[in-house]
Amino acid sequence: MYSDYDRPYMIERIVSALTYPTMGMIGFIWLILGLITHAKLRPFTQYHIFQSIFLSIGYVIVSILLRVLSNILSVIPLINKLTAQIIFWLNMPAIFGYSLIQACIYSVIIYLTVTAFMGKFSYLPWVSDIIKHNIR
Repeated sequence: MYSDYDRPYMIERIVSALTYPTMGMIGFIWLILGLITHAKLRPFTQYHIFQSIFLSIGYVIVSILLRVLSNILSVIPLINKLTAQIIFWLNMPAIFGYSLIQACIYSVIIYLTVTAFMGKFSYLPWVSDIIKHNIR
C-alpha cells in the first residue's frame, strides 16, 4: 500500500482530517503556510485539502441554487404546497434530532474525516475522480 516514504506523517493526517469539518479552512491555511515556507505538499495532503475545498464550494453552490429554486416554486399555485411539504419532510428532525439532510451531510463529513485521519484516500464518486485527475 504505502512505502515508508509515502506513508503520511501524523501532522499531515491531522491537517487532512481537520480540513473537512472546517469546510477547507484549515487546509487553505496549510496551503498558504506551504507557499510561505516553500514546502512541497505531498499528494495525500493535497488530495484531502483540495477535495474538502471542492466539496465546500459545491455545497454552497447547491444550497444557493436549491434556495432559489424553492423560492421560484413557492410562487406557483399547487406546486407551492408540494414544495413546502417536501422541504418540511427533508428538514424536520428525524435521526437523533437531526434532519435527513443534516444526517447525510454529517455522515459524509465523518467518513471523510476518519479516513483522512487513518491515512487513507477517501473516495466519493465523481468528486474524488476529479481531484485525483488534478493532483500532480
